Amino acid sequence: MTITQAVRPFVLCETEVVHVERLSPSFVRVHLAGPDLADFGTDGPGYDQRIKLVLPHDGGPLPVLGGGEDWYAEWLALPEAERGHMRTYTVRDVLGSGTDTRVVVDLVTHGTDGHGEAGPGSRWAASATIGSRVVLLGPRRGVAYGGIEFAAPGGAELLLVGDETAVPAIAAVLSQLPVDACGAAYLEVPVAADVQSVVHPAGVRVEWLPRDGRAVGARLHEAVLEHLGAGAATVEVPETEVEPGLWETPTYSSSGEDVGEHREAVGHDLADLYAWIAGESRMVTGLRRALVRDLGLDRRQVAFMGYWREGVSMGA
Repeated sequence: MTITQAVRPFVLCETEVVHVERLSPSFVRVHLAGPDLADFGTDGPGYDQRIKLVLPHDGGPLPVLGGGEDWYAEWLALPEAERGHMRTYTVRDVLGSGTDTRVVVDLVTHGTDGHGEAGPGSRWAASATIGSRVVLLGPRRGVAYGGIEFAAPGGAELLLVGDETAVPAIAAVLSQLPVDACGAAYLEVPVAADVQSVVHPAGVRVEWLPRDGRAVGARLHEAVLEHLGAGAATVEVPETEVEPGLWETPTYSSSGEDVGEHREAVGHDLADLYAWIAGESRMVTGLRRALVRDLGLDRRQVAFMGYWREGVSMGA
């Protein structure tokens, strides 16, 4: 398949898996390569840069996309059996340069501990081999693309929080922080064998929290509130109040709420805190309420992102 790049302000191309590695029971790492990735990249730190992968249906071909910018409408117009599955991932690393550029992506295989379902992305990750092919959409160097939410001000006390779906993003952020960065990162994973070695500044404490059968997000909630000196009382979030695609940054809220109004933190010294929290939507919703509603954290100091919802099939 050939995808014309000339007029596009982003990279959209077919790539091939040239390396695959099972990192742990819940994580698979793939290296994607292709000549069009020579233009892939950002002009500054990539941090939690999101990309999209179009995965083929089981045993099926990849979709054929034309050269126009309205690729998404073109993709949607394809018969379901031909368009495959689109999923969003984080760039774990970029290796090499020019036509030898490789985009490294860590993928989660859900269901290791009985939580989450093995959807199209998880199934593809589990079966990926050298030679497997996917379509990649990502940033083109020199062109504004978006997809980076980590935006900590200089000197902030960092708080990075995520379950297994956010581990690749947090690991990527940690590896790109300045050497004098300080704070803490809490990473919840399904089982102890999922704990990884990650590069991080000496001033950022990294704590892994294997669930080992506990509810998704329970250990994160306890660890974050204890870290902030706020006790460990769980914030109950009824099913009807969980927004599967919760997404709130200092400049945007998926709920339509105003995030620009300044609020003073109540009873806690949070003036220098910058929090980045991502993962299962109920966990994210509970921590959002604890930090913003109960502790009074200024919304401009935090990014909350619901990457997935337990029991719900999430698309791109």
